[in-house]
Amino acid sequence: MVKIVSKKPNSLKEKIFHYCPGCGHSIVHRLVAEVFDELDIRGIAIGVPPAGCAVLAYNYFDIDMVEAPHGRATAMAAAIKRVLPDRMVFSYQGDGDLAAIGIAESLHAANRGDNITVIFINNAVYGMTGGQMAPTTLLNQRTTTSPAGRHKTLDGYPLKVSEIFSQLQGTTYIERCAVSSPATVNKTKKAIKKAFQCQKDGLGFSLVEILSACPTNWKMNSIDSVQWIDDVLCKEYPPGVFKDETAARKLAEASS
Repeated sequence: MVKIVSKKPNSLKEKIFHYCPGCGHSIVHRLVAEVFDELDIRGIAIGVPPAGCAVLAYNYFDIDMVEAPHGRATAMAAAIKRVLPDRMVFSYQGDGDLAAIGIAESLHAANRGDNITVIFINNAVYGMTGGQMAPTTLLNQRTTTSPAGRHKTLDGYPLKVSEIFSQLQGTTYIERCAVSSPATVNKTKKAIKKAFQCQKDGLGFSLVEILSACPTNWKMNSIDSVQWIDDVLCKEYPPGVFKDETAARKLAEASS
């Protein structure tokens, strides 16, 4: 008897990813698709991809997808959920999309407690447009627009999205993960599944931040880039659960 250990998720199309070798987007896409299959929500899922490297996510996910203007994915996801409350709606955004041009839309959706799920990819640079400095770029990190390294006086400090969002009353579940090893990938899948379960249970806003490699713009090979996540990026952005009120909100709903 042949034992199937792994197979392509039904929620992914038969397409070859366009992402650079070593990029974490392809891993996260697979994890999200596996969660759709396991929670049996593929038929009611609606995704909102960003303007950025994952702009072509609709080519890969075999679900309904709606493109949003740059930075407005969270706002569009919140609007879709209000019009179609029985659907499972998520935005998939990078650090330039969510943390820069879209920070206002994202914060307000979170603060309202909109019952959506946000998958937030943090690779500390603008990926698609050439590796410019992002809000999440580390101090002293060199990019195409900070060739001498990010300076705190000139550029400010790296933006800690999970820490900020966890302080908002409207958020229910916030966790930061990584995709730098099989162990971290498995942990990230659990976080993604919990975030979608949170929405499925009607408990409010959830966000999973994922530390992901960008070998092309970091000027590293794939092996060095995942090591850099563990050795450097995780020190600035420590993985962990920053907020989890799912149990408390379930109890409140049951007693109301």
